[in-house]
Amino acid sequence: MQRLRGIKQLGTAFFVYPGAVHTRFEHSLGTCFLTGELLNVLREFGLTVGKKEELAIKAAALLHDVGHIPFGHTIEDERCIFSRHESAERFKAFLTGRGELAKVLTRYKLTEDVLAILSGEAAEPWRKEIISGTFCADLLDYLARDAFFCGLPHKYDRRIMRSLRIYNGHLYLDCQKSGIVREDFISELINLLRLRYFLTERVFFHHTKLASGVMISKLLERALRFNVRQEELFHLGDERFLYFLELRAGSDPAVKKLLADLASRRLYKQAYVLTCHIGSENREKLINRYHKDVAARAETEGELASRLKVNAEDIAIYCPSGSMQLKEAEVLVKVGVDEPESLAGLDLPEVRTLLDKHKNLWRFYVFAAPEINGKIKRLARLCEDYFGIENHMSDMQSSQLYMLL
Repeated sequence: MQRLRGIKQLGTAFFVYPGAVHTRFEHSLGTCFLTGELLNVLREFGLTVGKKEELAIKAAALLHDVGHIPFGHTIEDERCIFSRHESAERFKAFLTGRGELAKVLTRYKLTEDVLAILSGEAAEPWRKEIISGTFCADLLDYLARDAFFCGLPHKYDRRIMRSLRIYNGHLYLDCQKSGIVREDFISELINLLRLRYFLTERVFFHHTKLASGVMISKLLERALRFNVRQEELFHLGDERFLYFLELRAGSDPAVKKLLADLASRRLYKQAYVLTCHIGSENREKLINRYHKDVAARAETEGELASRLKVNAEDIAIYCPSGSMQLKEAEVLVKVGVDEPESLAGLDLPEVRTLLDKHKNLWRFYVFAAPEINGKIKRLARLCEDYFGIENHMSDMQSSQLYMLL
């Protein structure tokens, strides 16, 4: 658990927002605290929770990120080098065995209950949903924490937590009082969606964060040649991870260079960018070839580098998945006498707009190392020929300038 003090919540976002050095340890504490607050609300409105059950739920909240490896979202979710941290196997690896954490859970007879909650196998779904659902303690903590440490002046009204209820084993938000719809609750839910979108646009998908994250991934991909295994990263924080790679693979010139560039903030630059306007068919082709297929991605990076006559590590492709959905819009709400339905199902114009804007954040990038800045225009033309689609960078810059004016 203490290892999480060394894993930054937002990975390489500190290259953009210097204050974004908060860790998964603080986030885990906050998630545990807010889980307790949400349980108090549910208890006030009729839920009966025994002491052991409450302890298990809070323990699961505290441990929901315990399986994270350094730069995990980049390495596992975005570049798909290793399997994801949320798997039942990963939780079992961390919460059972001979480790100190496993001993504590065994002492309090919590192991099976905590594993069931985190793996989504608890008797009633709300036990996991309260920690990591569409409206949950995890979301409420990181929205406030990430915005604060990035210096972004966006907040939500915590009173929205008091609308939480349970129906048929699932959580929902009761957006009415005395039979009258509370428009302020609906507005605050939409505000939560705005904040989630805002963080995605300004932080999670900031091109500099993506470029530096790709460098971390390229570093690990090179180190895999030295038999680095996923399990070896389970006990490392961010700095120890980089030091581990230096010890294991520092003799490799590419590894040495990437480590030096990251330490000096000499980051990859955008050379070629495609947006969602390429159409769903083209986007699916790119996603199928370059998101999960590490070998295909490396092959294309190598081919582009060969044509440009630079080193393979000087070019990197970033292709996000196709699941550009605001899952928070699926939160269940009650606004009448009928059963709770999803917020998106209410077909509110503001929600539709946010969902569309979020989908439009999808970007395909080809990044170039700073040493080949002089060849970026040539690389862009090579990419246009190779992928058969015109570079969207100039269009993006014109659009951004128009917005500023």
